[in-house]
Amino acid sequence: MTQIALISDIHGNIPALEAVLEDIQQRRVDAIYCLGDLIGKGPDGDTAVDMIRTHCQQVIKGNWDDFIGKETDDPALQWQQHKLGTERLQYLSSLPYTIEFMMSGKWIRLFHASPRSVYERIQPWHEQEKRATLFHSSALCGSARIADVAGYGDIHNAFHQHLEGRTLFNTGSVGNPLEMPEASYVILDGSYESGIPAPLNIQFIRVPYNIEQAVQDAIQSGMPSPEDYILEIRTGRYQVKRL
Repeated sequence: MTQIALISDIHGNIPALEAVLEDIQQRRVDAIYCLGDLIGKGPDGDTAVDMIRTHCQQVIKGNWDDFIGKETDDPALQWQQHKLGTERLQYLSSLPYTIEFMMSGKWIRLFHASPRSVYERIQPWHEQEKRATLFHSSALCGSARIADVAGYGDIHNAFHQHLEGRTLFNTGSVGNPLEMPEASYVILDGSYESGIPAPLNIQFIRVPYNIEQAVQDAIQSGMPSPEDYILEIRTGRYQVKRL
């Protein structure tokens, strides 16, 4: 059996990322995959990118990773761009769109927001017909087959559902969870690259971390308008329209 940790939506929150990586190490997980949004919102996207490149075997692109390199007159985005620097921006722009593999006889597809776009947002309370489209493929995917298991990030809201014999889950967010103020990630446990039906476990992990250190990091960084970010990580409650 192989264990794969799935982390997503770090958003430049280093105390949260460090706590999650330490928890993963203690569990002796075999590999770590990142489902995007390494940067944005929080102050230390540059460090987050460097840490993800060091610790993760596979990384895919999120919406922040996609648009952060584009021209902008937004001071907050310009601040993020300046801190990231040219090489990290190029790395983020080069990230692939999906991770796909067979595990315990099931085809698993991982993406940031949907199989069609890093900007399409689908919540666990949306109608079943809309949620079921997350099993579909698109031109952005590596395979045309319908997924048996689909996992994603983006909405910062961990959940696990069964729809018409298929499994849909969301990892929640490491650095900006929006349902409770603890870092969230998932472990997949199964027979990697095996087409033979076998047990497959999806485990949700919550990791407390030093939120007040993350608050101080934001204040001391000089980032523009950190107030909403600070409220979100302290309360686990959405404050402003997120990109």
